[in-house]
Amino acid sequence: MSAVLEKIDHDAYDDDYIRGILRQVNVIAMVGASSNWNRPSYFAMKYLQQKGYRVIPVNPKDAGSEILGEKIYASLGEIPVKVDMVDCFRNSDAIPPIADEAIRIGARVLWLQLGVRNDAAAQKAEAAGLKVVMNRCPKIEYGRLSQEIGWMGVNTRVINSKRQRRI
Repeated sequence: MSAVLEKIDHDAYDDDYIRGILRQVNVIAMVGASSNWNRPSYFAMKYLQQKGYRVIPVNPKDAGSEILGEKIYASLGEIPVKVDMVDCFRNSDAIPPIADEAIRIGARVLWLQLGVRNDAAAQKAEAAGLKVVMNRCPKIEYGRLSQEIGWMGVNTRVINSKRQRRI
């Protein structure tokens, strides 16, 4: 599954690169997904589901139960459907075996969340033909590129000329 990919600057991604990934993937395996409603992975999973992605949680501790209507798997290899993107909510040191497993299952993208970077794992994944994004959140990138994130960081879907009270 080796492919020649363009050299990607992992310090400054081109919007077209991110946009292309978000348009091409359908099934996302979220490694480190949490069933705790106030964790970032839960928010990201819920948002991505609302945007039409199928998000499959991977968390060995909670395997067999469900998050947001999806069964939790212990590993990427246990997921019974083709995974397009592996989204990692794990620390940087935990990424190499996840990258290896992403390569093994034939994923097309390895995405490392905010604060997560592992250049060696990224290089190995890219050499195997995967696209890699590090230190970014697909939820934030989707919102930014679709202009859903408003001036205050949220889209209230309300237009109002009244000055808002500051807290």
